[in-house]
Amino acid sequence: MQTKKDRRLKQLFIAIALTLALAVALTACSSGAGGTENNTTPAQEIKQGESLVIPVGEISGTAKFYPIIVAGTKMEVLAVKAPDGTIRTAFNTCEVCYDSGRGYYKQQGDVLICQNCGNRFKTSQVEVAANGCNPYPIFAANKTVTNETITISYQFLSESTKVFANWNKSY
Repeated sequence: MQTKKDRRLKQLFIAIALTLALAVALTACSSGAGGTENNTTPAQEIKQGESLVIPVGEISGTAKFYPIIVAGTKMEVLAVKAPDGTIRTAFNTCEVCYDSGRGYYKQQGDVLICQNCGNRFKTSQVEVAANGCNPYPIFAANKTVTNETITISYQFLSESTKVFANWNKSY
């Protein structure tokens, strides 16, 4: 037969267990910004004649990831506001590691980290550096930028599908 004290201890134990379970769940949901593993946005299919349109108002110092499908290929574009206030765009794939299946980035603070090689890349370097272990840049010549939107054409996106052929197998 359970005493009143035993019931209270059992209730306390259950309350502590539930609190710990909730804390673990919340930590798992908020760990690391960005990347497809944390992205709950459904992929937008971009068809010929269409464009990816990114509202400038959505962009902050935390990288925003835009999953898309172009010509049957799953891709992801990232946009981030650098510390100097400029908005930078790139494909969420590493120029060196793209073919590994893990050559995509997650953000920690103001650094993007390649999930294959671990290279750390500051957000201020996005769209500046090319031809190295960095996010594949989308330069000004490949997009149209206004005060309200960043527009990336189907033509440019479809020309870039090759770097996503073996990309993020969990996506």
